[in-house]
Amino acid sequence: MSKNITKRSEDYSKWYNELVVKADLAENSGVRGCMVIKPYGYAIWEKMQAELDKKFKETGHQNAYFPLFIPKSYFSKEASHVDGFAKECAVVTHYRLKTAEDGKTIEVDPDAKLEEELIVRPTSETIIWDTYRKWIESYRDLPILVNQWANVVRWEMRTRLFLRTAEFLWQEGHTAHATKQEAIAEAEQMLDVYADFAENFMAIPVVKGFKTENERFAGAIETYCIEALMQDGKALQAGTSHFLGQNFAKAFDVKFTSQEGKQEYVWATSWGVSTRLMGALIMTHSDDSGLVLPPNLAPIQVVIVPIHKTDEQLEAIREEVKKVTDRFKKLNISFKFDDRTTFKPGWKFNEYELKGVPLRIAIGPKDLENGTFEVARRDTFTKEIVAKENIVTYVQDMLEEIQTSLYDRARTYRDSHITEANSFEEFKELLENKGGFISAHWDGTVETEEKIKDLTKATIRCIPIDRKEEDGFCVLTGAPSKGRVLFAKAY
Repeated sequence: MSKNITKRSEDYSKWYNELVVKADLAENSGVRGCMVIKPYGYAIWEKMQAELDKKFKETGHQNAYFPLFIPKSYFSKEASHVDGFAKECAVVTHYRLKTAEDGKTIEVDPDAKLEEELIVRPTSETIIWDTYRKWIESYRDLPILVNQWANVVRWEMRTRLFLRTAEFLWQEGHTAHATKQEAIAEAEQMLDVYADFAENFMAIPVVKGFKTENERFAGAIETYCIEALMQDGKALQAGTSHFLGQNFAKAFDVKFTSQEGKQEYVWATSWGVSTRLMGALIMTHSDDSGLVLPPNLAPIQVVIVPIHKTDEQLEAIREEVKKVTDRFKKLNISFKFDDRTTFKPGWKFNEYELKGVPLRIAIGPKDLENGTFEVARRDTFTKEIVAKENIVTYVQDMLEEIQTSLYDRARTYRDSHITEANSFEEFKELLENKGGFISAHWDGTVETEEKIKDLTKATIRCIPIDRKEEDGFCVLTGAPSKGRVLFAKAY
C-alpha cells in the first residue's frame, strides 16, 4: 500500500490530518464539525477508557449517567459558567418535524416549540448539581465521588479531528465534599491520576501546574492541568482538574447538615480528559512513516506475517505460529496473525507500519528450518533474528522496552524544549525559531498576559506546581515577578 503522507518537516498540520485518516483512526462526517471514530481509532480510545476507569475506581469513584439535555435556565444560575460556554452551546428549540406543503421535504413544526429551550450538554456541572441537591441532606451523604463517560457538544467554528470537534467523547468527574480541604485534595489527587496515566500508560511526559485566572475553567476557583509538548513545539492541554469551591452548591442551593448540626454549602470538584488525548498520542510519538503507538495502547501489539509460496508452506507456518500465540494469550499480549492471501507481505508490512503496531514478526520456510523468527521494531525500524524457544520472552521484554523508550524519547525532546527567556526580544526569537515551552517571568496581571498573547499568539500554559519562587522582572513589562511561568503556542 502507498502511504503518500506529507512529511512533518514540510507541513506538520497536513501530516497530522493525513495520518489520522490514512491510519484508519477517524474521518470527517456528514455533520459539520463532527467526526466518525473508526474501529481502529476507537480500539485505542477503549484502551484509554479501560485504564482510566480502573484508576478512577481504585480511588473510590463510581460511574453514573446524566441527561444529554440541560434546561437553559440552569445555565443562568452560575454567571461565570454561562459566560464561559454561551458562545459554544447548541440549543434545541423544537420537538417535532412535519412534512412541508410540497409533500416531499421535512420542516420544523412551528407549533412544536419547547416551553424552555434545552442546551445540548457542553459540560454537566449544572444538571449534576441540580441532581445532587436531591441526593445530599447530611454529612453522612458525603463525599459523592461520581464519574460519567459521555459525549459533549461545543459548537466550534474551526474543527480538527480529535483535537477540536463540535462533538467529542470524554469522561467528567463530579464530586461533592463536606470541607474545602477534602475538595482541594480530590482535585489534586485526580491531577496526579491523569499525570500518572499520561506518563506511564501513554508514554507522554507532562508538566503539572495551575492555570492563570484568565485561563481557568468557567466557574472554578482553581484549575489544575497537565500540559504536554508536541513534536512541532506546540503545547497541548492533556487534562484538567478543577476546584469549584462552593460556587455550584450556592447556585443550586445544595446544603448539608454538618456534624455540629449547622446548614453548610457543599464543596465541589470536576475533572476530565477527552478524545483530544488521541491527538496528543499521535503528535507525541508518530513519524513520517505513520503512527507509532506505545505497546500499552496498541490494539495489536504484535503482528505476525507469514512469507510463503505454497499452501503447504502456509499450513506449516500456521502450526508453528499457533504454539507461540497460545503463549501470547496467556500473557495478555494482543496479536494478529495476518494470513490473508489477497495481499503480499510487503503490502502488509507497510500497512502495519502505518498503523503503528509496535512489533512485527515475519516467518517463512527458511525460518522454520532454522527455528527462528525475524522481529522488527516499529519505533526504531531495527530487526533481529530470534530463536523460536526465546521468542515469547523476547517479545515480552521488547514491548516493555519500547514503552520505556518512547517515554524517554519524548521526555528528552520536551526537556530540551523548555528554555528560559529574560527579555522580550529573546522570548520572541525562541518562540519563532525553537518553539516549545518558554520559561519566563510574568508580572501576574491579565493585561500583560493578554498583550503577550496578542503580540506573539503564545499563552501561559501553566504555573508549574514545582516551580521555585524567585524574584525577577516580567519579560514584557519589567515589573516585579515572584517566579517563572511556562508560555507556548498551543493547540
